[in-house]
Amino acid sequence: MELRHLRYFVAVAETGSLTVAAERRLFTSQPSLSRQIKDLEDQVGASLLNRSARGVELTDAGKAFLDHAKLALNQVDAAVEAARRAAQPAKQRFAMGFLTGQEMTWLPESMHVLRADLPSIDVTVSSDYSPDLGEAVARGRLDLAFMRAEPDYDLAYRRVSQEPLVVLMPSDHPLAARAAIRPRDLVGEPFIAMANKAKVLRAAIDAYLGEAGIAIEPAQLVDNPAMVMSLVASTRGVTLIPAYAQNLMPWSVTSRPLAGEPPTVDLVVGYSRSNQSPILHRFLSHLEELVSRIEQRRG
Repeated sequence: MELRHLRYFVAVAETGSLTVAAERRLFTSQPSLSRQIKDLEDQVGASLLNRSARGVELTDAGKAFLDHAKLALNQVDAAVEAARRAAQPAKQRFAMGFLTGQEMTWLPESMHVLRADLPSIDVTVSSDYSPDLGEAVARGRLDLAFMRAEPDYDLAYRRVSQEPLVVLMPSDHPLAARAAIRPRDLVGEPFIAMANKAKVLRAAIDAYLGEAGIAIEPAQLVDNPAMVMSLVASTRGVTLIPAYAQNLMPWSVTSRPLAGEPPTVDLVVGYSRSNQSPILHRFLSHLEELVSRIEQRRG
């Protein structure tokens, strides 16, 4: 069994189509990909995919194999990254990721924590959506990320903040005249919901609406704040979103707090337990200090 077999299988599983995986992810022919998958199934000794005219679906054996295949590929990528770092020991790299928009709050204080190490390290910074940050940390491309506690990755998480959810709406929406929004006020409004990719945020929103006894059929599904705001403005819809996203709002949208005790979603620092970077360990040892400085600044 070779790594290409695992990569091919994961690509097919994630796209749900041999044709799409071959043409858009693997840049190979569909017959060649089919042969590779058949070779893999022969080596495993079980059928991993059910093939039909509508595409492919994972068998029970395929579902069990997929998790381990992803883990193996993540470990290989992490090993490659570790080897590359070891080949260039003169100056260490420290890579941080931020949930898009959170860098405005957390990056300045993070750099303050690293100030003593800055002359001897190269710091790289990126912003992305939380699931993509989780994958980057798991694969060793990032040393840590300010993100959600993504359930699909075997990472360590330390909570740094709890963010209340607020209601986002067009600036001239009738609900904008209210000081606070009740859950039942959302009924009948075009509701823009988080896609399944944003699992943590979607779960928090669904739980809040469920506890309030509110059933809302989403008008749109999105997975990033920029698209949420565009849809709110263009479709005159409403949505629930973490309060930090207010820093990113254009003039055409506004926000209002939820009445009563608002639901919250955790912001965490995620990192790999196997990452032995001394810079990471020093950063984590100062994490409580960093959080305290942020809380004082907000206060």
